[in-house]
Amino acid sequence: MVKAALFSPYIMRTMVKRVFFSASATKLEGGVSMVQGASRGIGLEFVRQLLHREETGHVVATCRNPDNATDLQKLKRDYASRLNILPLDVTDESTIEEAATTIRDTYGYLNLLINASGILSIPNLLQPETTLNKVEKSSLLLTYEVNAIGPILVVKHMWPFLKVGGGSGTEREVAVVANISARVGSIGDNALGGWHSYRASKTALNQLTKTISVEFARKKDPISCILLHPGTVDTDLSKPFQRNVPPGKLFTREFSVQKLLDIVDNTKKSDNGKFFAWDSTEIPW
Repeated sequence: MVKAALFSPYIMRTMVKRVFFSASATKLEGGVSMVQGASRGIGLEFVRQLLHREETGHVVATCRNPDNATDLQKLKRDYASRLNILPLDVTDESTIEEAATTIRDTYGYLNLLINASGILSIPNLLQPETTLNKVEKSSLLLTYEVNAIGPILVVKHMWPFLKVGGGSGTEREVAVVANISARVGSIGDNALGGWHSYRASKTALNQLTKTISVEFARKKDPISCILLHPGTVDTDLSKPFQRNVPPGKLFTREFSVQKLLDIVDNTKKSDNGKFFAWDSTEIPW
């Protein structure tokens, strides 16, 4: 028999947390959803629609600077009892751990995790590359850190809560992890080239999500991990590149998020590891 003294403090804390999760997580009607990257754009619209469409259900919205998230704070005033805003920076794992502690102490479980944060361009710092000659190490590392590493670390720390939550309090049979990806991350669909850093970061996100889905299935966790392509949406992320978008292909945030939530609502255990476009069609890897 292994003595308790041989366990590290971290392992002991983890064991205690697991007991806490299984013993005291009281399920709330409507469930508990988390939206990471919720201060603007698609993430903010996810929060808004999750709150608007039903009278029950709690939402945890995270972003780097909650005090500066004006629109998110407006929603907080309207849904004070159902919306919890937490600071979280995907490039700082300690903030993810702190958010996880708050979720553990406040709810004890999650039914839905949406990773919505992402970067494509930053003035004077990051621009999508139109040629190999413009590829820089700093751009590759930054986009990979924000678009791939960050979301996966969030899943890692929220995994215990999703495992406890499953589909309880919702009409789904499983909890859902929905990572917002992009069609340009598909290797099979890449016929145009360019945008090296962004494409590669989303491809990495796809592979990491797929790998996680295999582990969850092997462990029989009540969780489905899916990837979602929202289309080209009228947000700050796409605004510098909207000139070449074909007519009718630039979606409003309201339209795109409604379509994506329809997919989430109908996600089954058998959808674990799949990559969906906004219209529910599967995208090749």
